[in-house]
Amino acid sequence: MIEPSALQSGLGRRALRRLRPYAGSALLFITGVSAALVAFLLYNLLAPAPPQLTAGQVNDTIAQALASATPPPAHSARVYQVIRPSLVYIQAQVLHEDGEEGHTVGSGVVINDSGDILTSLHVVANASEIELVFWDGTQSGAQVIVEQPDNDIAVLHPSQPPSLVAPAVLGNPNAMHVGDEAFVVGNPLGLYSSMSAGVISGFNRSFQPQESDRKLHDLIQFDAAVNPGNSGGPLLNRDGQVVGIVTALANPTEQDFFIGIGFAVPITIAGGAAGAPLY
Repeated sequence: MIEPSALQSGLGRRALRRLRPYAGSALLFITGVSAALVAFLLYNLLAPAPPQLTAGQVNDTIAQALASATPPPAHSARVYQVIRPSLVYIQAQVLHEDGEEGHTVGSGVVINDSGDILTSLHVVANASEIELVFWDGTQSGAQVIVEQPDNDIAVLHPSQPPSLVAPAVLGNPNAMHVGDEAFVVGNPLGLYSSMSAGVISGFNRSFQPQESDRKLHDLIQFDAAVNPGNSGGPLLNRDGQVVGIVTALANPTEQDFFIGIGFAVPITIAGGAAGAPLY
């Protein structure tokens, strides 16, 4: 009969013999990890740390990146490109009440595929001859086909429209609010295709122009700069849509210059003269 102590001693020796290969592998693994750790520590001690960026350097880098970026075009520039093909320069030979001949300069906007043009009636009133210049340089005579004296609106039909007619897109002034962006493109003082920008200042205004016995009603007030020659040109929203036809500027002095108050006939009224639908 084998003694228990002898049996336990034999089992222990057999277990140690089985564990001896694993012990060698574990020792090699621990040695490798230790060597890698030592190498990592030595590298950190011997290799210099990269310099830390300061807040000023970060800000300078961001500023340089922003400066090199190409900014998008201004919103007003896109509005101008939209309306420019529809803009018309108008010059009229007129006969004054005193019998003397003179000429007027104004603006107009193409509003249909026939090339018909909306403008202010006072630009072409009593005209013996009307000359138009379109955006592509086409020149044409014109005749008045519709008059709205109560709204100072006229519709002109060109005798020779350009080969490519570009009607403007009509907007909805009823969707606008005081403070909304507003743009005017026209020919102030004969300066062709000039643009000014501002905001809508009010609605439902009334105004009686000088040398007129008619008072205009339901006007849009705006502060984009206008001067003689802008009359008949388009008042535009931020999408380049026509929301009004410029008709007058308010000035308490006897000089024709802009003091910050312009008026336009809403396109819901002016467009009806050319058969545009009501909103």
